[in-house]
Amino acid sequence: MTATAREALREIEPVISGASRVRASLRLEFSRDSSTGVSFLADSLQEPPLKVVRAFTLTDGTTLVHLHNVSGGLLGGDQLALRMNLGSAANVQLTTTGATRIYRCRQELRPTTQSNLIFVGENALLEYLPDATIPFAGAHYVQRTSIDLAAGAGLFWWEILAPGREARGELFEYKHFEMRTRVTALERVIAAENICLRPASHDVGSLARLGTYRYTATFYICRVGLDASYWRAAEDHVRDFTSSLSRPGEILWGVSSLVAHGLVIRCLARHGRELLPGLHTIWRGAKLYLYGREAIPPRKVN
Repeated sequence: MTATAREALREIEPVISGASRVRASLRLEFSRDSSTGVSFLADSLQEPPLKVVRAFTLTDGTTLVHLHNVSGGLLGGDQLALRMNLGSAANVQLTTTGATRIYRCRQELRPTTQSNLIFVGENALLEYLPDATIPFAGAHYVQRTSIDLAAGAGLFWWEILAPGREARGELFEYKHFEMRTRVTALERVIAAENICLRPASHDVGSLARLGTYRYTATFYICRVGLDASYWRAAEDHVRDFTSSLSRPGEILWGVSSLVAHGLVIRCLARHGRELLPGLHTIWRGAKLYLYGREAIPPRKVN
């Protein structure tokens, strides 16, 4: 991990008081067999409730891993950590087995915390393609993510936030949702995102927050080393495409270039049913544009 990444992680570490319930970490190391071109899970350290059952090899040599939480969701007081290292030229696809559920947090417990520290080595590629995060009524959640990209490294990373258990009419009844993300490339911070929603004290329906929309998503697309003119063309291409997906009042898509090495795409949606298909469509187009390869949607396992 570079000095810049270490500093970014220190900056985003949560300072939280209260009693803990579970402390657990999941450490994953990935490598690539240069003779076959196949990537594989080289080493892992797993502490319940975090678990990876096995890695699957996709047709293009990418390794696919499903993140499991054997407790069925994140409980109040849980302190979970994901540490992941991709070796040189490794191709890794990471997904969840379903939506991530964040349960109610009792007053005496710490918030539920998730800390992610990711390193993507030279010419490696990480595709993080999870389902939505659903904070239940009374949930108090804090997430910190630091992603460090080496020369030639690529990243497709999206995260989706739902308003709650919509089918039960449970909208924005969570206590606190906080998510901070830092992406560095070649010792430079290229993206810094801070989301903090407290529905009980700050109206999420204000124009400064979500307005009339309920779902939000952020999608980072990066490949280190491509010059600015390439990303300007990519931004124009994605904007033309996402404009056809937008319908004011129902779903809005936007795209911007990062300071270097990539794009960020954001979405606000009234309903969640179009959000994930839209992300998949953008991912497929971007994968073909950046790598000349077809995207392979992750298969789900129970």
